[in-house]
Amino acid sequence: MAYSFTVRSYSLLTKPGILLGNAITILGGFFLASRGTLDLSLLLTTVIGLSLIIASSCVFNNAIDRHADSKMERTKHRPLVTGSISLYKAILFAVVLVMLGIWILSYTNTLAVAIALFGFFVYVLLYSFSKYYSIHGTLIGSLAGAVPPVVGYCAVNGRLDVGAWILFVILVIWQMPHFYAIAIFRQNDYAKASIPVLPIVKGIHTTKVHMLVYTIAFLVVAPLLTIFGYTGIGYLILSILLSFRWLYLAIQGFRIEDNVKWARKMFGCSLLVITLLSIAMMVDYR
Repeated sequence: MAYSFTVRSYSLLTKPGILLGNAITILGGFFLASRGTLDLSLLLTTVIGLSLIIASSCVFNNAIDRHADSKMERTKHRPLVTGSISLYKAILFAVVLVMLGIWILSYTNTLAVAIALFGFFVYVLLYSFSKYYSIHGTLIGSLAGAVPPVVGYCAVNGRLDVGAWILFVILVIWQMPHFYAIAIFRQNDYAKASIPVLPIVKGIHTTKVHMLVYTIAFLVVAPLLTIFGYTGIGYLILSILLSFRWLYLAIQGFRIEDNVKWARKMFGCSLLVITLLSIAMMVDYR
């Protein structure tokens, strides 16, 4: 029983939900670049190697956030807050994960490793600290969150071409309303931890305006994969339909009084959008 509890505690440090979400976008980028020619060994190497690096960044983030986590209802039971894992063991765990991840990912190509380390650096050293001082921490974090599909893409073809940059921009823009939605329905927790997210600093109405602008931008950039010849008409139609649905929900936010309920809907819709588009990238390539 104690062994099971320890394994679960270490697992929680890696934030499994984030790992799963990133795995989906890794697959989207990988299959998009593969264009029907699947190298299973390369796929497993990419997903496992990058997932270990992402897991390490999450453990480091847990270590940095441990004091703020103790003040928030959602995070007060995390292992580093409860003491079920010591800070020393957590950092050692993170170091082992990132070293193992780099070693495995190095069997793809140097560019994929370099991009993965860029994302690791941004998330651990820039985002994890900047979010306590600036409302722009969300934007900084989105740069790291946009890395996984690009690594998946570059692991296959070894170059940063137009397709890779489109993937990066799509993911950066997608994350902004996604995380602003979280900031709204978890506003009280962020206030307790003194994290200056946009709804707290500028208000919910201003946040809704930002979310509307980003969903419009997403409607513009998501179809670019088809316009530039990377995906087919199926992806194009799906991206437009999903984008308009997300945009419609964003517009509804200005007429709804229950901001928490609305923000949760925006959050859920954002997950549906990126999951379905990632799947579309896997099956509707050119």
